Amino acid sequence: MVPTPPDGRAGIDAALVKRLIAAQFPRWSGLPVTPVEVDGWDNRTYRLGDSMTVRLPTAAGYVPAVAKENRWLPRLAPPLPVAVPTVLGQGVPGEGYPFPWSVRRWLRGATAQPERVGDMSRFAVEVAEFLLALQRCDATDGPAAGEHSAYRGAPPAHYDEETRRCLAALKGRVDTDRAADVWEAALDAEWHGAPVWFHGDISSGNLLVADGKLTAVIDFGTAGVGDPACDLVIAWTMFSGDSRAAFRRAVGQDDGAWARARGWALWKALLVLSQNVDTNEEVAAVHRQVIGEVLADHDHFA
Repeated sequence: MVPTPPDGRAGIDAALVKRLIAAQFPRWSGLPVTPVEVDGWDNRTYRLGDSMTVRLPTAAGYVPAVAKENRWLPRLAPPLPVAVPTVLGQGVPGEGYPFPWSVRRWLRGATAQPERVGDMSRFAVEVAEFLLALQRCDATDGPAAGEHSAYRGAPPAHYDEETRRCLAALKGRVDTDRAADVWEAALDAEWHGAPVWFHGDISSGNLLVADGKLTAVIDFGTAGVGDPACDLVIAWTMFSGDSRAAFRRAVGQDDGAWARARGWALWKALLVLSQNVDTNEEVAAVHRQVIGEVLADHDHFA
């Protein structure tokens, strides 16, 4: 896992961004710098004028994503059905900020909260079509799944020890016997396919919508080449009922991929639940719901 950003994360602010722009991209120094409405954890993002953003990693563990995105996004973009970030400038450490950073074109849309999505089943198909297009992109020399992707795209066995610790910690709080069966099924469903591109973090916060439709996909920091099963997790974290069924039909994938996807969803939900079960009931409830949906899905399809 990437280490937690230090307290100095708060030191990334609009004033720092203004200094970095003035020093390294003086042609843009007169533009206003403002925080975005919804920010991330791995990176801080600021609007630069009306048509650009500045994106800065919050800790050393997130730095490899900068060069990865700068290199691969221009190659991935042309065949994809919706927009992805366009890098306009590559910044270097300076003004007291220790990491590389980037300037990007502003993308139209807002994060895909359910109330912003017109027809959830249609949206599920749009997400599936994006994933299939991404999988068709040329994977030659692409970054193999590993530490840079938080092991998304690799076998879920990387998180076996952590998952079993969470199961032990949550005994009596969730149905850990059924959850253990789901996890074992994920481990048994070994992937033997040709490596393809995966995004690694397909979630509502990384999907942008406008007029109820998918317009862009952002944050390729965990992207790489390997097993795309990790990109199916949205089936349980955002979709349900008809929209989940529409996503499943549209994205395809074999039974093994769905077993591994349930494992990925279960690992993350168990981890977050174990961290919040006694301190944040709102967060805990969300992840209990995901666990319940995953267990029901396993019972139905396995």
